[in-house]
Amino acid sequence: MSTHIKDDAYFAKTVLMPGDPLRAKYIAENFLSDYKEVSNVRGILAFTGHTKEGKEISIMASGMGIPSIGIYSYELYSFYGVENIIRIGTCGGYQAECHVGDVILATSASSNSCYATQFDIRGVSISPSSDFSLLLKAYNNALKMGLNVHVGPIYSSDIFYDEDPNFYKKLQKLGILGVEMESYGLFINAMKLHKKAACILTVSDTFVNKEKEKDLTQEERQTKLNDMFKLALSLAD
Repeated sequence: MSTHIKDDAYFAKTVLMPGDPLRAKYIAENFLSDYKEVSNVRGILAFTGHTKEGKEISIMASGMGIPSIGIYSYELYSFYGVENIIRIGTCGGYQAECHVGDVILATSASSNSCYATQFDIRGVSISPSSDFSLLLKAYNNALKMGLNVHVGPIYSSDIFYDEDPNFYKKLQKLGILGVEMESYGLFINAMKLHKKAACILTVSDTFVNKEKEKDLTQEERQTKLNDMFKLALSLAD
């Protein structure tokens, strides 16, 4: 079935995908009951268990970048019966209203990645989007939870250390809410395979409010994203 996930791994219909394997482990240990580790190939941890409401759900790390989430999401959709993948992660905020600690729900993802060139659609720029039903449910649940939530387009970059530190300003002018490195690939795979995908992000640092707001520390990125985790878990069927 796969060289990247255990062949006999059992996954729920809905999978939450943080980038960090230790973050996946943290969510399983702190938010799931009756959970089991179902895969650990290449150190990418995956768990299946139940939410406190008794709904089955899986957590699996995606690794960093579009190629990595591209592999794992494709295999989950294609070989393990997964219907919904919700990426959960951190992002850099591009807009002044997107403060550190706020939640962003991505409607679509632009990218500098060549991932979509595999389809050889000449003259067409693929604009992958999240699933509306997952997005709407996430938004309504975020309001019920009292979260400071923003809904809009994001940018999935292949570059972390950009040679041009002011490049973000071009995207900022277009209303892009923030930058991360995975959702574009996930959304394209969902489109191709007729599955569902969504992306829930916590703003971990800001490009525009640096004088007023501190970035989340490494420890905070690991353990203090609980609101986002609870929101994502609420999407389990």
